[in-house]
This record gives sequence, C-alpha cells and structure tokens, in this order.
Amino acid sequence: MYFKFGVDSFIWAENFSEQDLWIIQKAKDIGFEVVDFAISNPFKFPTAAVKAELERVGIDCVCTTTLTLETNPISPDPEIRKAAVAAMKKAVDICNELGAPILGGVNYAGWGYLTKKPRTQQEWDWGVACMREVAEYAKETGDVTICVECVNRFETHFLNIAEDAVQFCKDVGTGNMKVHLDCFHMIREEKSFAGAVKTCGKEYLGYIHVNENDRGIPGTGLVPFEEFFKAVHEVGYDGPLVIESFDPKFEELAGNCAIWRKLAESGEALAIEGLANLKAIAAKL
Repeated sequence: MYFKFGVDSFIWAENFSEQDLWIIQKAKDIGFEVVDFAISNPFKFPTAAVKAELERVGIDCVCTTTLTLETNPISPDPEIRKAAVAAMKKAVDICNELGAPILGGVNYAGWGYLTKKPRTQQEWDWGVACMREVAEYAKETGDVTICVECVNRFETHFLNIAEDAVQFCKDVGTGNMKVHLDCFHMIREEKSFAGAVKTCGKEYLGYIHVNENDRGIPGTGLVPFEEFFKAVHEVGYDGPLVIESFDPKFEELAGNCAIWRKLAESGEALAIEGLANLKAIAAKL
C-alpha cells in the first residue's frame, strides 16, 4: 500500500524562519515527499525565500497554522475575531504563493483557549462566520482546502472528534473545507480509528498527521496504524500523511505540548525511524 509521507517543520524548528530553509533539503534527503510548514505567525513567515527553496529542491508542501488567544475566532471580543480572520487570510495568501493545497491545524479557535464549559451555540456561530469569510476568500484567491484539526480536550473544547469537524465543515458550507485527523489526538477522543476515517469519508477527509500516542516515534506505541491505514486506503484518501513532533529543547512549544521527556535522540531521529516504521507497516497491507 503506497502513501505519500511527509514531515512537519516542527521536527527541527520551533518558529520557522529564513535560517531554517535547510530543512527543506533535509526532508527530501531523508526520504519524505512533503514538507508541512508550521506557520506560527503568518505575518512573519519568509514566504518568498521558502518558495524559491522549494522550487530548487523539488518537493511538495502543505501548511498548518495555530491560532492564538489574540487571533481566536470564538472569542466574545469582536476585535479578536476580526484579527483571527486577518491571520487566516494571510495564511491562505502564503499557501497560494507556495502552491500548498492544504491549510490545516487549529485554525478555527485559539489553541489552548478553554472556557471550562462545553462548546456553546454562540461560539459555534462565531466560528462558522469567521471560517466562512476565510473559506470564501480562499475560493476567490486560489484553490486552498482549509482542513480543521480535531485536537484533544486539553487543547480545545471546540472540535475534538471527526463527527463534529464534519458538521462544522457542512455548516460553513463553502465546499472547500475538510477535516484534519491526527492520531495523537484521535487515540484520546475517538471510539475507533477506522470509524473516524469513515465518518469523514473521501468527501471530508482532507489531511492526516501520523503521530504516536505519546508523540514519540510512530510505530512504537499504541496507535493501530494497520487499522488506520486500511481505512484511509478504503475511503480513497490520496493526500499526505505527515509526522509531527517536537524537540524537548523547544522551551515554549514543548511546554505548551507537555513534552517533559526525551522521546528520541532528536526530532530528526524520530522522523527517520518513524518513516521507516510507517513504510514497513504500509508495505505489509
């Protein structure tokens, strides 16, 4: 079974900048076919330099972004919601310039924004309104698919499971919205890996992060990758499967993601071994 495997820039860099352009060649040398650029601040991302290096190296890319408490589409503050739309439109601009077909991540709420209550209808309405403006902008300016990442209950109260993410896409209703699944989050929130994939189906499964349950080396933990890969293949998903993890040396990011111990010799070692493991699993199916 063939899959297009990719790697996230977070493996090497906490905040991608021009000094991190070497990552693009490194990813291809290791054997990845796609680079996922984790855009922490779309207004500071070195788009032109990245585009030139992608063309030189000859590798595909996608983008993910993580909204903040200052760019939170479900905030009660209308100015913060306005800032969220502006940040997302800028991320869409980056995707258009790079030729990235996907904009994934926690792009529908401020990451880590928790009210200590279940999601409200008002928050849903705010989120739908903000995303509809962004998704319509994406349709007008290019061909980017916005993929909303279901993450665990400790990181958001808004989208935790595929079923809710599919409904969010339907309610936005622009036709260029899909779901971003991540195995690290799925193992905490879904009842079934295959079930979540089938809930999305080909129509709504837009992007995948193949992370282990402890964010360690993929293929060494509890994630049922055989079941997952079979389901992904059955629904006809043909996009990238990307390894995303973080180095404990990244003080802010590792702290935010609760990486308290060494999961591999380095982020790069995790990516290399994880790629070999995932390819071996896929080859058996």
